[in-house]
Amino acid sequence: MTDTLLLSYEPLPEARPSAVSGEAADIIELGSPDIDAGAPLMTALSRRRSQRTFNEEALSTDVLGELLWAANGINRPETGGRTAPSAHAFNEIDVYAALPGGVYRYDPQGHRLMLKHAVDARNLTGYQDFVGAAPLDLVYVVQMSRLLQIPPQLREACAAVAAGCISQNVSLYCASAGLATVVRGWINHRVLADALRLNEDEVPILAQTVGKPAIR
Repeated sequence: MTDTLLLSYEPLPEARPSAVSGEAADIIELGSPDIDAGAPLMTALSRRRSQRTFNEEALSTDVLGELLWAANGINRPETGGRTAPSAHAFNEIDVYAALPGGVYRYDPQGHRLMLKHAVDARNLTGYQDFVGAAPLDLVYVVQMSRLLQIPPQLREACAAVAAGCISQNVSLYCASAGLATVVRGWINHRVLADALRLNEDEVPILAQTVGKPAIR
């Protein structure tokens, strides 16, 4: 991303989604996470950084499974507890995956990806020039209806904290697994909501690009 784009947040011309690569599967079953894999926590923290250059190689379903479980998967099946905290366990954030083969919603209970829209919407997840080329763009979507028991003045803060925790989980997984990632807040919320086929009470608030580091 150029210095000009870093300093200017004026809206840019709207992009359109692309056709998917091949046939969009209705369900993508994900591999179970290997909880003994990866670098130790302190090592992952020492490696955590934002990267904006990516290899276009697709991520395997095993990697997607570990990544999404780390993001906000179920780590306590007996209670449904998640890897990321949420106020009162309302779990108001849904994780969407924009892949070359379609837009999918992560289903933590089934640990799988559910097709939401058969388009390649990666280029709509932000204005930065790398978002359409990286193999995966995650979008964190707030389900406002799940926050109705929280006072209105606190809902935005609770959702922002929850999304931040999820994105940090992803960042630490990427640091541990040798992947590149960057968290992004510069998105066109309306265009992205249309591409993800969201309802009126669903709001995309954050995006995160993931892929293998570019080979220099």
